[in-house]
Amino acid sequence: MTQKKLYAGVKLNEIRTRLGLTQKVFAAKLGVSLPYLNQMENNHRPISTTVVLALAQEFGQDVTELSAGDTERIVGDMREALSDPVFSDMPPLADLRLAASNAPALTRAFLELHSAYRRSQERLVTLDAALGQASGRVTVSPWEEVRDFFHYMDNYIDAVDRTAEHFGGDNPMAAAMKTLESRRVTVAITEEGDLRSFDPERRELTLSARSSPATRNFQILHQIALLTQNDLLDATLDLARFQSAEARAIARIGLANYFAGAALLPYGRFRAAARETRHDLERLAHRFGASIEQVAHRLSTLQRAGEKGVPFFFVRVDQAGNITKRHSATRLQFARFGGACPLWNVHRAFETPSHFLRQLAETPDGERYLLLARDVSKYGGAWGAPDRRNSIALGCEVGYAAQLVYADGLDTANPAAYEPIGTSCRICERRNCQQRSFPPLERTLRFSPDRRRVLPYEIGD
Repeated sequence: MTQKKLYAGVKLNEIRTRLGLTQKVFAAKLGVSLPYLNQMENNHRPISTTVVLALAQEFGQDVTELSAGDTERIVGDMREALSDPVFSDMPPLADLRLAASNAPALTRAFLELHSAYRRSQERLVTLDAALGQASGRVTVSPWEEVRDFFHYMDNYIDAVDRTAEHFGGDNPMAAAMKTLESRRVTVAITEEGDLRSFDPERRELTLSARSSPATRNFQILHQIALLTQNDLLDATLDLARFQSAEARAIARIGLANYFAGAALLPYGRFRAAARETRHDLERLAHRFGASIEQVAHRLSTLQRAGEKGVPFFFVRVDQAGNITKRHSATRLQFARFGGACPLWNVHRAFETPSHFLRQLAETPDGERYLLLARDVSKYGGAWGAPDRRNSIALGCEVGYAAQLVYADGLDTANPAAYEPIGTSCRICERRNCQQRSFPPLERTLRFSPDRRRVLPYEIGD
């Protein structure tokens, strides 16, 4: 597999600015000429190996930040948006990477605009209804705005993460119960009612007996965040500058959830335990009193500068294939709309409840991954109570496979062991996929009335 060139001019410029160095001084310390540094910062040349080593040795920089995924995330989102039939042609991939690297704010504005257009089409209303009223600003769906906030924050909120880690210490639930006691809040478990309900007048937190202990612990810590971390949550929300009160309210719930997960699974201890157990999800869940889904999601958030874990992607899907939760710290990016590739093992996990499925997979760009999938359905707990059916997938680039217990026994060196997968049919370049639902926008189609293969058309160049 060929090594991809690394274009990270914006990040290189950010590092230099943070260090307070001129281009001339920075170039000298990196051992390159001033024109060469200028070309790298403007993405006219890729970052050289010499510069990467110098950043690590001379400045102690976490060089993984250079390829932290922002550019690839935006490029993946742009390709999906531009696959919309409203656009006649797909710009070259090099142009998309250049735009994502040099003008990320502009590309995100384009994505917001396309999202507004898509919603207006789906709702069969005029485009004016999807645009702001007096201000003329694009009105983004509150749910999607919050989702994109976490997406582009790498699903890691440093201030919240560190505060939660400090709060929980070695025994987060003991700290939680002590906090509730100090605030004269009682906890009640009931067979009826909501998953979590707090009565501020009676100072009573009610939890459902039908939920698992891990879920109840998580809900207690969520309520702790709402009771004790208002200043932190407000400061984070102020920085996000959401466009609506609804988005801010949704994000507050998301940040409280983040606090709960970070307190239940404290960054330092959890990262060390993940390495020790070789990322054995069941052992980690047992050790920290968490659920499999909580552990898998937490693994995908270990993006603290200088202390990063294995870069994982995490996705949760329902039985219809809709993505209900997603994040990727890898090159693989998920479709913003619709479902995941049907060839992923995450869809087969529904057939084998409580069992892990492993998959070696290769995307059209030649990257190879180890995928782990598991059904995480939550049952109603009573006759007639509806079940909530979901499955999750956790994956990493195959170069990290040796750090996962789930790679044992897999022939990762054998190219034939990898199944071809994609992201979204409209931007997937595979020509002979058995599960293709839509033709790729970037290719011409040929039709023959005298021949029928798997697809009713042939994909050209």
